[in-house]
Amino acid sequence: MTQRRLPRPSELKQILRPKPIVLNPTDRRLSTAHTIADLRMIGRKRTPRAAFDYTDGAAELEDSLLRARQAYRRVEFHPNVLRGVSDVDTTKTVLGKTSALPFGFAPTGFTRMMQHEGERAVGRVAQRNGIPMGLSTMATTSIEDLAAAAPEARKWFQLYVWRDHGAGEDLMNRAWENGYDTLLLTVDTPVAGARMRDVRNGLTIPPALTFKTFADGALHPAWWFNLLTTEPLNFASLSHFDGTVAELLAQLFDPTLDFDDLDWVRRTWPGKLVVKGVQNVDDARDVVKHGADGVVLSNHGGRQLDRAPTPIELLPAVLDELQGDAEVWVDTGILSGGDIVAAIARGADFVLVGRAFLYGLMAGGERGVQRCVDILRTELVRTMQLLGVRRVEDLRPSHVTLR
Repeated sequence: MTQRRLPRPSELKQILRPKPIVLNPTDRRLSTAHTIADLRMIGRKRTPRAAFDYTDGAAELEDSLLRARQAYRRVEFHPNVLRGVSDVDTTKTVLGKTSALPFGFAPTGFTRMMQHEGERAVGRVAQRNGIPMGLSTMATTSIEDLAAAAPEARKWFQLYVWRDHGAGEDLMNRAWENGYDTLLLTVDTPVAGARMRDVRNGLTIPPALTFKTFADGALHPAWWFNLLTTEPLNFASLSHFDGTVAELLAQLFDPTLDFDDLDWVRRTWPGKLVVKGVQNVDDARDVVKHGADGVVLSNHGGRQLDRAPTPIELLPAVLDELQGDAEVWVDTGILSGGDIVAAIARGADFVLVGRAFLYGLMAGGERGVQRCVDILRTELVRTMQLLGVRRVEDLRPSHVTLR
């Protein structure tokens, strides 16, 4: 028969260890985020539906985005043991310069709509962590203001070439004069994709205060307060536009874009040129022939052509075709450090993340973006250690297959 007794105070002290009280509400929220999925859930609760759906959604049935994420779920790692992995080197050389991590922040439009700190917060986190950041043509912070907010960050500028070449040339000149060393030319937007969540939500920039958004605002008063008490939300690199996002994109994107425009960009831009939105082997070869220093295998986060190719699946064929003539990067569907390891092991030279840091921004502003980096770094290092790999540069196709 079991003998029972009262526990001694010293024994209770060992097991009664309450968590320290966190007074700051942002820190308290972020302390519960252990994955990017956690950041997403926190961000969803704090952001009006139209703004959250702009980040979270994709085109039509959203199959392109779903398939990209499923591809990373099909990854099977092949670890080595007894390799001594106490010290892990996460640095990666990208376009001749070192990044402290093998990923950077992709250019995203309307970023201050997600949270009022916007691109400045993202730039400061990029600077603090030694990784690159791309600024979008449709950013809500100007080229000059981001340069002032993060003067030591490695900054890239993303360009849409539209009918007015003069406007594009002005943007390129401003970017170069303010220290942006690489141009990301996006080429998968001859017309806007059918982003049905935005259509159904009637998303406009700036957000219109309809009855629907007023009711939603009652559930997200902090978001509306920050929007109304900080600088007006607009496109910092474009003239003022009143209308829906779909109407803006229809005017901005140019269906006449062709290789002559790429040649013009190459002649005009003095720095490194990366073409973003490549989705087949032939196009990858052609843009490199026209002077690109790199290509981004990207289906625009699933936001343009639905049922488009999945970048990580396309990667080996493009690498075989280019044979090192240009760098090959990937984006879309990347939500963990393990996903980044898989992409690099499959041969990618670099990885761009977008939604992951936007979820962090919505969850907690600049601290939320930093939390995103911390999560991805922790997962990245742990995955490498479990694979028996000490350096990012040592990741190989033998470490991963797609089941």
